[in-house]
Amino acid sequence: MSTASNQLFDAYFTQAQMREVFSDTGRVQGMLDFEAALARAEARVGLLPQALVTDIQSQCRAELFDFDALAIAIGSAGNSAIPLVKALGKRIAAVNPEAERYVHMGATSQDAMDSGLVLQLRRAVELLEDDLQQLGEALAVQAQRHAATPLAGRTWLQQATPVTLGMKIAGWLGALTRHRQRLAELRPRLLCLQFGGASGSLAALGGQAFEVAQALAQELDLQLPEQPWHTQRDRLVEFASLLGMLAGSLGKLGRDISLLMQTEVGEVFEPSAPGKGGSSTMPHKRNPVGAAVLIGAATRAPGLVATMLSAMPQEHERSLGLWHAEWETLPDLCCLVSGALQQALLMVPQLQVDAARMRTNLDATQGLLLAEAVSIALARCMGRDAAHHLIEQSCRRAVEQGVHLRQVLGDDPQVSHHLSAADLDRLLDPAHYLGQASHWVERAVAQHTTFTESRNCK
Repeated sequence: MSTASNQLFDAYFTQAQMREVFSDTGRVQGMLDFEAALARAEARVGLLPQALVTDIQSQCRAELFDFDALAIAIGSAGNSAIPLVKALGKRIAAVNPEAERYVHMGATSQDAMDSGLVLQLRRAVELLEDDLQQLGEALAVQAQRHAATPLAGRTWLQQATPVTLGMKIAGWLGALTRHRQRLAELRPRLLCLQFGGASGSLAALGGQAFEVAQALAQELDLQLPEQPWHTQRDRLVEFASLLGMLAGSLGKLGRDISLLMQTEVGEVFEPSAPGKGGSSTMPHKRNPVGAAVLIGAATRAPGLVATMLSAMPQEHERSLGLWHAEWETLPDLCCLVSGALQQALLMVPQLQVDAARMRTNLDATQGLLLAEAVSIALARCMGRDAAHHLIEQSCRRAVEQGVHLRQVLGDDPQVSHHLSAADLDRLLDPAHYLGQASHWVERAVAQHTTFTESRNCK
């Protein structure tokens, strides 16, 4: 019986619990849970003798089935539900021939597969929510810890004005909180029953069809949609799109950390561990192996989301091929994002920060990254254009002469006429030009805390 695939890479790219959700066992059990619930629902409305439910339910266990045989049969049947229902019927007939007559009554294969998938997705969402909350907590702690730790802001990969490490982390946290909000909002739309029979009308169940649908939704603890959604795939695509955005935000986190780990920067590092991040040939290497997973997931996810989007214009009441394109795509997205989250959870709580190196890098341009601060101070005295031109010329002289901007400014009579030596020292101190950095940290952490508390109260 197959329960996992890609075992060489799974530990690196996928959370083990998420892989189990989307294993062969998970897929089959989801469909069998649908079949068992259908029997209970139809018994509740009198379409099936209550005494037969136990015999049907007793055979709805994935471990009773030959997965190799199912895999071969799927090649001829065109989907996984047809051979599974046939095998289920045979097992039930061996126990109680009368019960076999009621198996899968009124349903179609896509009902079993889609509703089974939704049951898997419910567990997947729970895993994602747990990991997102943990990661949010870790980011909030780090953002507060480094709220006043200055480092060079970087735009177009060049040093800009100073920011703080806490502000940078707060940016990661804010995106994560928004994704948690989106996940909570889409949850009721995603976790809904698929039950429409052959063409969506449930005609096979006659006048009791809607009553069965209501009972089935209750049995599975799923929302009852306004109608079956066999070829309306927006619910799944909305979730896939969120997974794509989440992968992108995690990729942003991984990209930032990998850039901060570069030898020439050396400001923030993934936590070290024996054998982690080494090279097969270079003993000195400390590679950002966790960040690589986050960046890799962000690179792969858009193609998977595009497949889900491409599969939306499905034909009439039941699709040919487009539905099939979803079967592995959405599980792959879930597994991919789960793996990125696991790596982020290993990285963020134990980030290693070199504040001294940050200060050294802030001074690398000899005051140039604070030219804006001096220009703005002078603009109040001599006008914006004049101040900008004066400081631009001063920066050019500092570079040409290989000296600190403070020296050039202190020697310039136009500057000293308006700004004292103490003024220049303050303006060229990165700690005095951090703007609202600490305020942004407070706001991001407050948003995270408020949302977390609201979820924990439910």
